[in-house]
Amino acid sequence: MYLFFSILLTSLLAGSQSARLPLTGTVFYLASGHGGPDPGAIGRLGKHRLPEDEYAYDVTIRLAQRLEEKGATVYMIVDDPNDGIRDDVVLKIDRDEMAYPRQAIPLNQVARLKQTTDAVNKLYARHKAAYQRFITIHVDSRSKGEKIDVFFYHHSASPKGKRLAKHIHQRFATNYRRHQADRPYSGNVTTRNSLYVVRQSDPPTVFIELGNIQNPLDQRRFLLASNRQALANWMMQGILDDYR
Repeated sequence: MYLFFSILLTSLLAGSQSARLPLTGTVFYLASGHGGPDPGAIGRLGKHRLPEDEYAYDVTIRLAQRLEEKGATVYMIVDDPNDGIRDDVVLKIDRDEMAYPRQAIPLNQVARLKQTTDAVNKLYARHKAAYQRFITIHVDSRSKGEKIDVFFYHHSASPKGKRLAKHIHQRFATNYRRHQADRPYSGNVTTRNSLYVVRQSDPPTVFIELGNIQNPLDQRRFLLASNRQALANWMMQGILDDYR
């Protein structure tokens, strides 16, 4: 009798704790840029190549973990079956990433982007959650001397996408003031309807560029695992602000 009551009490407490998770009932679709046969932009660190898709993926899977910890349902639209969260400085290129649900990723850019939005839109139509969001994470490539901060795109016809982008952006600005008070944060929020995934995705969408993979200062944002985790944590804070 005591054992049964103990098990029942533990179950009730677990259910109560689950119900209190702040993102219970929400659904997120996460996609890191490129993948499979296309590593995206390539930076350099000495003799090492720095592939966009690997660094974007590592930040994305860290964000997925944080979202799930808060009770959200998360779909990784680009997934690597062999690579979880990694703490290495140099993330080696591989080409075994898959698209949801377990599809090979095509090399053709338009086909790859359509594959992503088709998967997101089908899932979006299936779920009835009031709060569904799509976040896609990339690393930019510009001239080596151009340093940029994290910036955000949304569709001009999506007030919810704009609101989410602004909330995450505000968290980045606040955290930069706290942790790097000696320099201003120049990241911004803008519309960019020409981006395929922004234009073709049904849920409110935010497209995030983490920085310039060619710039040595920006590279520090990606190379250190603690910085990649901070990027995911700050995105998480902005998402919680938006949902509240």
